[in-house]
Amino acid sequence: MRTVLSMLQTCLSRIGYLLKATALACVLGVIEMVQTQRGRRVLGALTLVAVVVGALVTRPIRSVPPGEAAVRVNRLTGGVTILDEGWIVVVPGVHEFRRYPLHDQVYRPADAARAGGSGAFQSVEGLSVGIDVSVRWALDPERMSQAARLRPDDIGSELVVPTVDGALHGAFAQHTVREIFATQRAAIQKGLEDDLRKALAGDGVIVKAVVIGSIDLPEKYKAGLEALLSEELAAEKMRYTLELKEKVIKQTELEAEADKVRRQKSAEAAGAEQVIAAKSQEEAMAHVLPLKEKEIDQKRLEAEAAKVTRLKAAEANAEARRIEAGGEADSRRKLADSDAYRLEVTGKASSEQMAREAALLAKNPLLIQKTLADKLSDKISVIIAPPSSNGFFANGLLGMPAAQAKAESEP
Repeated sequence: MRTVLSMLQTCLSRIGYLLKATALACVLGVIEMVQTQRGRRVLGALTLVAVVVGALVTRPIRSVPPGEAAVRVNRLTGGVTILDEGWIVVVPGVHEFRRYPLHDQVYRPADAARAGGSGAFQSVEGLSVGIDVSVRWALDPERMSQAARLRPDDIGSELVVPTVDGALHGAFAQHTVREIFATQRAAIQKGLEDDLRKALAGDGVIVKAVVIGSIDLPEKYKAGLEALLSEELAAEKMRYTLELKEKVIKQTELEAEADKVRRQKSAEAAGAEQVIAAKSQEEAMAHVLPLKEKEIDQKRLEAEAAKVTRLKAAEANAEARRIEAGGEADSRRKLADSDAYRLEVTGKASSEQMAREAALLAKNPLLIQKTLADKLSDKISVIIAPPSSNGFFANGLLGMPAAQAKAESEP
C-alpha cells in the first residue's frame, strides 16, 4: 500500500514538473514571438481565432423571442435581472442565463385518460378510473426574480408535472367513483384548483384552471352504474311527476280559492249595489209617495165621478129599456094580431085551394104521377110506364098497400 502511494506521489511530481516546463516554454515562445514582426502577426491571428471560437462556444449575446422572459443571474454578486424580449449580453462564467415562456401552457396526463392505462387514478374503493384532466398554467412575471434560483431548467416536466400528478392522485384517492363521476365532480375540480394554486404559487407558477373531462369507468362498474342511474332516473322522474301533480293540485286549490274570493267580491258588490239601489229607491219614494197620494186622491175622485156617471147612465138606460119594452110589447101584440089574421085568411085560402085540387085529382088521377115525377128530378121530362094492376106505379115508394091504393084509385 505504501509502495503504491509512493509511486503515485512520484508520478504526480513528475507531471507537475512537466506542466511547469510546458508553461515556461509557452511563455518563452510568446516572448520570442512578440519580439519579431512575424511572431506578433501569428500571435494576433491565434488570439482572434481564440476569441471567435470562444464567442461561438460561450454565446455572450443571447436573444429573447416574443412571449418569453429571461432571467440573468450574476454568479459573483447573486443579483437577479428579469429581461423582456430583445438582445441580452451574457458574460461567460459570470452570468447564468435562462429563458421561460410566459404564455399559457396545458398539462394533460395522456396515460391517465383510460381505466386500463398505466397512469390511471385509484378511487377510495381501489378501482382504477381513467380521467381526462387538463391543467392550464403559466409563469407569474412578477415573482420570477424571487423564485429564479429555485426553478429547474424545464419547469413543466421537473416542477409542474410531478406536483400536478401528486395532487391529482391524492385528490381522487379520497373519493368514490360515484362522487368523481357525478355527485362531487365540481367540488373535486374546485379543490384541485385551490390545492395546485397553493402548491405552485411559491415557485411563481399560476394555475389558471383545472378541467375534468371524460371519465372512463371499469366495464363492470359502468354496467352497474348505468342500472343504478336508470333506477335513479326513474325515481327522479317519479319525484318530478309527484311534484308536478302537487303543483297542479295547489294550482287547482288556488284557482278555487280565487274563484271563491271572486264570488264573494261579486256577491259583496251585488249586495252593495242592491243597498245603494234600495237607498236611492227609498230617497226616490220619499219624493214619489206624495205624488202617489195625489194620484190616488185624483183616481178616487175620478172613480166617484165615474160612479155617478154610470148611475145616471144606468137610470137613463133603464128608463129607455122600459120605454122600449112597452113599445116592443105593443108592437108584438099588434104583430100577433096581424099574424092570427093572416093565418086565418091563409088557412081559408089553403082549404079552398085543397078542395079545388082534390076535385081536380078526383077527375084526373094521373096528375099525381106527373107531380111526383116533377119532384123526383128536374132532369126527367116524361115518364112512360104501363098502368099497374094496383093502380099507381109509385105505391111502393109511398108505402101504400095494394088494397088501399086500389081503393083510392077507384072512383
